[in-house]
Amino acid sequence: MSTGRHKQERGVGLQPLDEINGYQVRPGFYNRDGATATTRGVSFTIHSFGATACYLLLFRSQEKEPYVTLKYPEAYHIGNTYSMFVFGLKIEEFEYAFQLDGPYDEKKGLLFKKENVLLDPYARAVTGQRNWGERPEGGADFIYHARVVENNFDWGDIRPTEHPFEDLVIYEMHVRGFTKDASSGVTPGAEGTYEGLRQKIPYLKDLGVNAVELMPIFEFDEMESTRVVDGERLYNYWGYNTVCFFAPNTSYTSVVEHNHEGDELKELIYELKENGIEVILDVVFNHTAEGNEHGPCFSFKGIDNDIYYILTPDGYYYNFSGCGNVMNCNHPAVRRFIIDCLRYWVTEYRVDGFRFDLASILTRDEKGTPMADPPLLQAIACDAILGKVKLIAEAWDAGGLYQVGSFPSWNRWSEWNGRYRDDIRQFLKGTDGMAGTAITRITGSKDLYPEHRGDSASVNFVTCHDGFTLYDLYAYNTKHNEKNGWNNSDGDNNGNSWNCGAEGETDDPQIEGLRLRMVKNACATLMCSRGPAMFYAGDEFCNTQFGNNNAYCQDNIISWLDWTRLEKYQEIHDFFRYMIAFREKYPILRRSTKKALCGLPEISIHNGFPWNGGTDYTSKLIGIMYAGRDDADTRDDIIFYGMNAYWETLVMQLPELPNNLQWKICVNTNIEYEDGKDVEAQTEFYYKKTLKVPPRSVVILVAE
Repeated sequence: MSTGRHKQERGVGLQPLDEINGYQVRPGFYNRDGATATTRGVSFTIHSFGATACYLLLFRSQEKEPYVTLKYPEAYHIGNTYSMFVFGLKIEEFEYAFQLDGPYDEKKGLLFKKENVLLDPYARAVTGQRNWGERPEGGADFIYHARVVENNFDWGDIRPTEHPFEDLVIYEMHVRGFTKDASSGVTPGAEGTYEGLRQKIPYLKDLGVNAVELMPIFEFDEMESTRVVDGERLYNYWGYNTVCFFAPNTSYTSVVEHNHEGDELKELIYELKENGIEVILDVVFNHTAEGNEHGPCFSFKGIDNDIYYILTPDGYYYNFSGCGNVMNCNHPAVRRFIIDCLRYWVTEYRVDGFRFDLASILTRDEKGTPMADPPLLQAIACDAILGKVKLIAEAWDAGGLYQVGSFPSWNRWSEWNGRYRDDIRQFLKGTDGMAGTAITRITGSKDLYPEHRGDSASVNFVTCHDGFTLYDLYAYNTKHNEKNGWNNSDGDNNGNSWNCGAEGETDDPQIEGLRLRMVKNACATLMCSRGPAMFYAGDEFCNTQFGNNNAYCQDNIISWLDWTRLEKYQEIHDFFRYMIAFREKYPILRRSTKKALCGLPEISIHNGFPWNGGTDYTSKLIGIMYAGRDDADTRDDIIFYGMNAYWETLVMQLPELPNNLQWKICVNTNIEYEDGKDVEAQTEFYYKKTLKVPPRSVVILVAE
């Protein structure tokens, strides 16, 4: 029988073993990362492979100097993990941080400095950035502290929606920009917050989208590289510079949530899910806000710089992200951290999916070389907790690695199909030689994604946050990023846009009419394309960024949605709503179904006349017919999509229909949309067999 001096009696609970600077302590919970609160106190756990000593710093709220520093006894150091339980702490009375001592050798990538105050990578809340756009006094860098969070949000019996991936219509948005402008109509104080977005859920539900993709909501530093250009303060507005991966951005809350950080976000997610809308988070694991050798050291650099970042042989930072550093994602320690993070957001916040920014970086090894079977991606794909979440890769990076169609998938990963965006943009504006490619993109990009990948591999989009809005795509020939302060040198130079005859705003009704027709063409094409569909918030009412195609720094009306345009462009909004509902009504548009009983093939091509699958360099007229059973297996769904990308009217002969069916025109983008309008009566349609497709227009027909 053991007679050790620290033997505990059963049922007594945790008892102090040591005293440090007046605080009673004992070894903490080694298997629980970060801070874990109990009724007796708080356990603090942190990992470091290279540190030789660890210190816990406790602060009063908003104070810069700790009121106590507790050095971890060597006995509290197991392997590469330090863990200490401090008795008597009340979570509302303190903030915390760490200091790590160890070797300092820049050429070896070792950056240990005892004086560095380090943020817990597993912090559930970060202090110091509560109010958007505020710097500490004197303009110094933030000294980040962590706060312990009480996770007592009641999710009740709410269940995951688990929409089939290919059925998604994803609405990409920026939380702040969605409601920040006064025209959003949310209650005072809710502008630009999770609460503001929550108040807009009825709008989203009425529009018909069934998923929102939130641009970064992890705690980030909007003040990074802040500057003033022409009297306007510019920020790191988009948020692709993560400070802490486990903490929600507190500047997106409408109320102070001390020790309950995340509750407003959880309330938002809860109500979205109650309304059948899934939540996908845009996550940035490819780099952090610590930047390169000139950037701050507030977390990973001071914990294990040589492990968390991919370094050159002489200790500098590789920059495949274009943001200063690159996370060493396939190192076992970093891989574990990322999976822990994803699991946390799925279990604590009930999110339904993740879109991984510059995901090709996640395929690189510790030397930066692309891997055929990256262990991180496989681990995510095969993880039990993550087993049903949507996984979307932005399958490229800033180092030139482009993997659209070749991103390692394990039949779990989908991709932002950048080729769909580029090819469809070119075809819609009439570029020669694009007809055949457009057909391939619309019908599921099977040249990129083989049959075994299913219909969910390609996330189709024409617009996203990065580039022109849909209205601007047809209002500007070139980018207009002068207000970003880089002499218009930033942003994409190959946007495949077309101003329809005048650069920017115009009073010419013909040009404006053509622009609106092009917007509707893009919407109709997207909603008739195989696979998940995504569009950028505000496209449904012609929101504009005034030609800025890289508005990452614009925290103003350039990036904020101007809701007054909803009334001005009500027709476009109503058309979007109609097309989303049309797509939802006919599953054959978005995925394979049971074969049609009438015998028609699932997909057939009729370019100008029946069964003509050929195109040449000058082809501008395409026709795609889908045929299959509806989900209830009660009827054949037969849909015909036709597009004339030419500037003159072209004749389309339709294929014969079986079983006494006949064609009915549902959409003609050349006609102003109005709910209930008889489109067919205003279209030149002869004997239900031949129709004249107006210039630069989409027609959609249904067999009835």
